Amino acid sequence: MNIGIVGLGLIGGSLGLDLRSLWEGKGLTEPLEESVLQGGRVLGVSRRQSTCSRAIAMGAVDEASCSLSLMARADIVFICTPIGAIASTVQQLLEHLNPHAILTDVGSVKTPIVDMISPLWRNFVGGHPMAGTAYSGIDAAQFKLFVGRPYVITPTETTPPEATEVVVAIANLLGARVYQSSPMDHDRAVAWISHLPVMVSASLIAATATEDNQEILALAYQLASSGFRDTSRVGGGNPELGVMMAKYNREAVLKSLSNYRESLDKITLAIQQEDWETLEQYLTATQQGRSRFNC
Repeated sequence: MNIGIVGLGLIGGSLGLDLRSLWEGKGLTEPLEESVLQGGRVLGVSRRQSTCSRAIAMGAVDEASCSLSLMARADIVFICTPIGAIASTVQQLLEHLNPHAILTDVGSVKTPIVDMISPLWRNFVGGHPMAGTAYSGIDAAQFKLFVGRPYVITPTETTPPEATEVVVAIANLLGARVYQSSPMDHDRAVAWISHLPVMVSASLIAATATEDNQEILALAYQLASSGFRDTSRVGGGNPELGVMMAKYNREAVLKSLSNYRESLDKITLAIQQEDWETLEQYLTATQQGRSRFNC
């Protein structure tokens, strides 16, 4: 099986690194896994020739090109472009795909993508590997990025089961924790645990910058440690990704922000009224609630 990757950034590059490592015979333990990967090549497409050359040099792909025609040799194609470019990329890609090819994506919003692509290509399987770093581009690609991380597959009633099985098999090979849900349920869930944190984290960074005493602000910069690092990390990530989350998952993000504002108002009121008992009860509840999350 030849696997194509369109978009050789952090996710696409990391996907290629792991798949080519698997091609060398590491980690192939089940018959389905062997049938999926045995004897294949990783083919990459990027807009920039320099990225193609870099991807080949670092071992992320066997071949790379700026032309989508390379994907004619692929049995499955991963669309790893930014969310806003997925639609136009797929429209250009369709004429090059072999009729039996499986198409999947890695976008962090699923409903608009699935609604757009499914009518155009029968063997489309929506996907979202929930892995990443604060960095972007092919040089940010790394081995084992997906190990232990959630990988959500979002088939619909019309998705061919055999196509879903192939994408699930590859996600398992990557060491990810695979889940299946509807596109809409996915979008509502990730609004809470992925998209809302980006907006809250960004707001934290912006609020800190409003300190008008420059000496105090400079001291805060110096004293920032693990607590600030952990809570500000996603807010300091790729701005384009944050905008795409809000744009393509707008309704769910707005709902999560509204509920978050209500929670913040409760904390503010308790502090204003010096109601330490209520604040302690609130923080005790959140302490207990955090243990329910799989992180």
